[in-house]
Amino acid sequence: MSGHSKWHNIQMKKGANDAKRAKIFTKIGREMTVCIKEGGPDPVSNSKLRDLIAKAKANNVPNDNIERLIKKASGEGDKNNYESMVYEGYGPSGVAVIVECLTDNKNRTAGDIRHYFDKFGGNLGTIGCVSFMFSDKGIVVVENTGIDEDTAMEDCFDCGGDDLTVEEDTIIMECAPNDVHSMREALTAKGYNVISAEAEKIPANYTQLTDEDAIKKMQLLLDHLEENDDVQNVYHNWEMPDED
Repeated sequence: MSGHSKWHNIQMKKGANDAKRAKIFTKIGREMTVCIKEGGPDPVSNSKLRDLIAKAKANNVPNDNIERLIKKASGEGDKNNYESMVYEGYGPSGVAVIVECLTDNKNRTAGDIRHYFDKFGGNLGTIGCVSFMFSDKGIVVVENTGIDEDTAMEDCFDCGGDDLTVEEDTIIMECAPNDVHSMREALTAKGYNVISAEAEKIPANYTQLTDEDAIKKMQLLLDHLEENDDVQNVYHNWEMPDED
Protein backbone atom coordinates (compact mmCIF):
# COMPACT_ATOMS: atom_id res chain seq x y z
CA MET A 1 0.00 0.00 0.00
CA SER A 2 2.06 2.85 -1.34
CA GLY A 3 2.60 5.63 1.12
CA HIS A 4 1.42 3.89 4.27
CA SER A 5 4.93 4.15 5.59
CA LYS A 6 3.72 4.33 9.17
CA TRP A 7 2.47 0.75 9.04
CA HIS A 8 5.60 -0.26 7.15
CA ASN A 9 7.67 1.24 9.96
CA ILE A 10 5.64 -0.64 12.58
CA GLN A 11 6.33 -3.89 10.74
CA MET A 12 10.05 -3.17 10.76
CA LYS A 13 9.94 -2.27 14.45
CA LYS A 14 8.35 -5.62 15.35
CA GLY A 15 11.60 -7.33 14.46
CA ALA A 16 13.72 -4.81 16.32
CA ASN A 17 15.92 -5.40 19.34
CA ASP A 18 14.90 -5.07 22.99
CA ALA A 19 15.82 -1.39 23.15
CA LYS A 20 13.56 -0.65 20.21
CA ARG A 21 10.71 -2.63 21.74
CA ALA A 22 11.13 -0.77 25.03
CA LYS A 23 10.87 2.55 23.19
CA ILE A 24 7.72 1.42 21.38
CA PHE A 25 6.13 0.53 24.71
CA THR A 26 7.12 3.93 26.12
CA LYS A 27 5.14 5.58 23.32
CA ILE A 28 2.16 3.24 23.64
CA GLY A 29 2.31 3.69 27.41
CA ARG A 30 1.89 7.45 27.09
CA GLU A 31 -1.13 6.96 24.86
CA MET A 32 -2.61 4.53 27.36
CA THR A 33 -1.99 6.91 30.27
CA VAL A 34 -3.86 9.74 28.53
CA CYS A 35 -6.59 7.36 27.38
CA ILE A 36 -7.15 5.95 30.88
CA LYS A 37 -7.32 9.40 32.46
CA GLU A 38 -9.89 10.45 29.87
CA GLY A 39 -12.00 7.29 29.64
CA GLY A 40 -11.20 5.12 32.64
CA PRO A 41 -9.17 1.91 33.15
CA ASP A 42 -11.84 -0.60 32.05
CA PRO A 43 -11.26 -1.74 28.45
CA VAL A 44 -14.84 -3.01 28.31
CA SER A 45 -16.21 0.54 28.49
CA ASN A 46 -13.14 2.31 27.03
CA SER A 47 -12.90 1.27 23.39
CA LYS A 48 -9.80 3.37 22.78
CA LEU A 49 -8.04 1.50 25.60
CA ARG A 50 -9.05 -1.80 24.00
CA ASP A 51 -7.40 -0.66 20.78
CA LEU A 52 -4.23 0.37 22.59
CA ILE A 53 -4.02 -2.94 24.45
CA ALA A 54 -4.31 -4.73 21.11
CA LYS A 55 -1.63 -2.43 19.70
CA ALA A 56 0.68 -3.21 22.61
CA LYS A 57 0.17 -6.96 22.20
CA ALA A 58 0.81 -6.69 18.45
CA ASN A 59 4.18 -5.16 19.35
CA ASN A 60 4.99 -8.05 21.71
CA VAL A 61 4.49 -6.11 24.94
CA PRO A 62 4.04 -8.64 27.80
CA ASN A 63 0.63 -8.76 29.50
CA ASP A 64 2.25 -8.06 32.89
CA ASN A 65 3.66 -4.78 31.58
CA ILE A 66 0.28 -3.76 30.21
CA GLU A 67 -1.49 -4.55 33.48
CA ARG A 68 1.11 -2.63 35.55
CA LEU A 69 0.74 0.43 33.35
CA ILE A 70 -3.06 0.38 33.58
CA LYS A 71 -2.88 0.16 37.38
CA LYS A 72 -0.35 2.98 37.54
CA ALA A 73 -2.29 5.26 35.20
CA SER A 74 -5.56 4.71 37.07
CA GLY A 75 -4.02 5.34 40.50
CA GLU A 76 -3.81 8.65 42.31
CA GLY A 77 -0.03 8.37 42.50
CA ASP A 78 0.45 8.89 38.76
CA LYS A 79 1.20 12.57 38.30
CA ASN A 80 2.21 12.39 34.63
CA ASN A 81 0.28 14.96 32.63
CA TYR A 82 0.89 14.72 28.91
CA GLU A 83 -0.23 17.37 26.46
CA SER A 84 -0.89 16.74 22.79
CA MET A 85 1.20 18.81 20.37
CA VAL A 86 1.33 18.78 16.56
CA TYR A 87 4.20 20.12 14.45
CA GLU A 88 4.25 20.58 10.68
CA GLY A 89 7.12 21.26 8.36
CA TYR A 90 9.15 20.27 5.34
CA GLY A 91 11.96 17.76 5.05
CA PRO A 92 14.64 17.83 2.34
CA SER A 93 13.36 18.76 -1.15
CA GLY A 94 9.99 19.82 0.24
CA VAL A 95 8.77 16.51 1.68
CA ALA A 96 5.71 17.27 3.82
CA VAL A 97 5.98 16.08 7.43
CA ILE A 98 3.48 16.04 10.32
CA VAL A 99 4.68 15.12 13.81
CA GLU A 100 2.23 14.26 16.61
CA CYS A 101 3.57 14.35 20.17
CA LEU A 102 2.52 13.70 23.75
CA THR A 103 4.75 15.69 26.07
CA ASP A 104 5.08 16.80 29.67
CA ASN A 105 7.45 19.62 28.62
CA LYS A 106 6.39 21.64 25.57
CA ASN A 107 9.56 23.73 25.46
CA ARG A 108 11.79 20.66 25.41
CA THR A 109 9.77 18.95 22.72
CA ALA A 110 9.49 22.03 20.50
CA GLY A 111 13.25 22.57 20.75
CA ASP A 112 14.00 18.95 19.87
CA ILE A 113 11.67 18.89 16.87
CA ARG A 114 12.99 22.18 15.49
CA HIS A 115 16.57 20.96 15.93
CA TYR A 116 15.89 17.79 13.91
CA PHE A 117 14.33 19.71 11.03
CA ASP A 118 17.16 22.25 10.96
CA LYS A 119 19.91 19.63 11.23
CA PHE A 120 18.65 17.41 8.43
CA GLY A 121 17.85 19.89 5.68
CA GLY A 122 14.27 20.75 6.50
CA ASN A 123 12.40 23.56 8.18
CA LEU A 124 9.64 23.62 10.77
CA GLY A 125 6.57 25.53 9.63
CA THR A 126 3.33 26.78 11.12
CA ILE A 127 0.24 24.71 11.86
CA GLY A 128 -1.64 24.15 8.62
CA CYS A 129 1.34 24.54 6.30
CA VAL A 130 1.24 20.89 5.14
CA SER A 131 -1.82 19.30 6.80
CA PHE A 132 -4.01 20.31 3.85
CA MET A 133 -2.02 17.76 1.81
CA PHE A 134 -3.28 14.91 4.02
CA SER A 135 -6.68 13.37 4.70
CA ASP A 136 -7.75 11.51 7.83
CA LYS A 137 -8.47 7.84 7.22
CA GLY A 138 -9.11 4.85 9.45
CA ILE A 139 -6.62 2.04 8.76
CA VAL A 140 -7.37 -1.43 10.09
CA VAL A 141 -4.70 -4.06 9.48
CA VAL A 142 -5.65 -7.73 9.82
CA GLU A 143 -3.64 -10.90 9.44
CA ASN A 144 -3.87 -12.48 5.99
CA THR A 145 -4.61 -16.13 6.65
CA GLY A 146 -5.21 -16.94 3.00
CA ILE A 147 -8.82 -15.78 2.94
CA ASP A 148 -10.40 -15.27 -0.47
CA GLU A 149 -10.09 -11.64 -1.58
CA ASP A 150 -13.77 -11.37 -2.54
CA THR A 151 -14.78 -12.65 0.91
CA ALA A 152 -12.40 -10.19 2.58
CA MET A 153 -13.87 -7.34 0.53
CA GLU A 154 -17.41 -8.38 1.47
CA ASP A 155 -16.47 -8.55 5.14
CA CYS A 156 -14.70 -5.20 4.90
CA PHE A 157 -17.84 -3.50 3.54
CA ASP A 158 -20.07 -5.36 5.99
CA CYS A 159 -17.97 -4.08 8.92
CA GLY A 160 -18.05 -0.45 7.79
CA GLY A 161 -14.98 -0.27 5.55
CA ASP A 162 -14.80 1.26 2.09
CA ASP A 163 -11.64 -0.22 0.52
CA LEU A 164 -8.87 -2.74 1.11
CA THR A 165 -5.45 -3.78 -0.11
CA VAL A 166 -4.33 -7.40 0.12
CA GLU A 167 -0.65 -7.97 0.86
CA GLU A 168 1.30 -11.17 1.48
CA ASP A 169 0.91 -11.30 5.27
CA THR A 170 -1.70 -8.63 5.94
CA ILE A 171 -4.92 -7.13 4.62
CA ILE A 172 -5.14 -3.35 5.01
CA MET A 173 -8.72 -2.07 5.25
CA GLU A 174 -9.80 1.56 5.08
CA CYS A 175 -12.74 3.24 6.77
CA ALA A 176 -13.84 6.61 8.13
CA PRO A 177 -11.56 7.66 11.02
CA ASN A 178 -14.45 7.63 13.52
CA ASP A 179 -15.36 4.05 12.54
CA VAL A 180 -12.00 2.49 13.50
CA HIS A 181 -13.13 1.12 16.87
CA SER A 182 -16.43 -0.33 15.65
CA MET A 183 -14.76 -1.84 12.58
CA ARG A 184 -12.06 -3.50 14.68
CA GLU A 185 -14.67 -5.09 16.92
CA ALA A 186 -16.85 -6.19 13.99
CA LEU A 187 -13.88 -7.81 12.24
CA THR A 188 -12.81 -9.51 15.48
CA ALA A 189 -16.33 -10.90 15.85
CA LYS A 190 -15.99 -12.36 12.34
CA GLY A 191 -12.82 -14.16 13.40
CA TYR A 192 -10.16 -11.85 11.98
CA ASN A 193 -6.92 -11.27 13.88
CA VAL A 194 -6.73 -7.46 13.97
CA ILE A 195 -3.11 -6.35 14.20
CA SER A 196 -3.61 -2.60 14.19
CA ALA A 197 -6.58 -0.23 14.11
CA GLU A 198 -5.84 3.49 14.06
CA ALA A 199 -6.82 6.76 12.45
CA GLU A 200 -3.97 7.95 10.25
CA LYS A 201 -3.15 10.86 7.98
CA ILE A 202 -2.82 9.79 4.35
CA PRO A 203 -1.08 12.09 1.83
CA ALA A 204 -2.91 13.06 -1.34
CA ASN A 205 0.30 12.68 -3.35
CA TYR A 206 3.88 11.63 -2.83
CA THR A 207 7.32 13.15 -3.30
CA GLN A 208 10.16 11.10 -4.74
CA LEU A 209 13.76 11.83 -3.76
CA THR A 210 16.54 11.04 -6.22
CA ASP A 211 19.42 12.97 -4.67
CA GLU A 212 21.43 10.66 -2.40
CA ASP A 213 22.14 13.41 0.14
CA ALA A 214 18.45 14.31 0.36
CA ILE A 215 17.52 10.63 0.81
CA LYS A 216 20.09 10.23 3.57
CA LYS A 217 18.95 13.38 5.39
CA MET A 218 15.27 12.48 5.08
CA GLN A 219 15.91 9.05 6.58
CA LEU A 220 17.94 10.60 9.40
CA LEU A 221 15.14 13.07 10.10
CA LEU A 222 12.61 10.25 10.37
CA ASP A 223 14.97 8.14 12.49
CA HIS A 224 15.55 10.96 14.99
CA LEU A 225 11.84 11.76 15.20
CA GLU A 226 10.96 8.11 15.80
CA GLU A 227 13.65 7.81 18.48
CA ASN A 228 12.24 10.72 20.49
CA ASP A 229 10.01 9.47 23.32
CA ASP A 230 7.72 12.51 22.99
CA VAL A 231 6.90 11.69 19.36
CA GLN A 232 3.88 9.43 18.91
CA ASN A 233 3.26 9.49 15.16
CA VAL A 234 5.08 10.76 12.10
CA TYR A 235 3.30 11.20 8.78
CA HIS A 236 4.98 12.23 5.54
CA ASN A 237 4.57 12.08 1.78
CA TRP A 238 7.99 10.71 0.90
CA GLU A 239 7.66 7.80 -1.51
CA MET A 240 10.05 5.57 0.41
CA PRO A 241 12.15 3.14 -1.64
CA ASP A 242 11.08 -0.51 -1.46
CA GLU A 243 12.94 -2.67 1.00
CA ASP A 244 14.87 -5.52 -0.59
